[in-house]
Amino acid sequence: MLDLSLPVWEFILRAAVVYVALLVLVRISGRRTVGQFTPFDLLVVMLLSESVSTSLSGGDTSLIGGLIGASVLIALNMLAGFATSHSKKMEELLDGNAVLIGRDGRLYEKTMKKCRLSRADIDQALRECDATLEQMQCAFLEADGKITIQTKHTGGGCL
Repeated sequence: MLDLSLPVWEFILRAAVVYVALLVLVRISGRRTVGQFTPFDLLVVMLLSESVSTSLSGGDTSLIGGLIGASVLIALNMLAGFATSHSKKMEELLDGNAVLIGRDGRLYEKTMKKCRLSRADIDQALRECDATLEQMQCAFLEADGKITIQTKHTGGGCL
């Protein structure tokens, strides 16, 4: 249970490589991956977890090996949080920026396709905001995958 079958440095390296690789893959896959999960998205996340588990442990089943991997992942996540809170460039690189997907009641179809948004997604955001497309001043796809609508009549917005 406590005997490691691999050196400690290999656990650290494996966890770091898996963390960076998954971070890159999630950023490439777009905002909707981290935003509103559908059952399919949840399934993909669960399968991702399962597919990288042996990459993290290298076949080691010891308690210490698992704790080393988990500690490295948490430390890297804390480091990413620190970096994004102290550097605008790192924040843009790791978190991304909001994307304008519509203005003055007009949706930008090319941008929506690029972001893999459907009209139903926009309609849902408008309903949540209790607004119509004509009342929309601006619509944004936020870095976290949520759609934010700003309305004309109040000048305000809602999520």
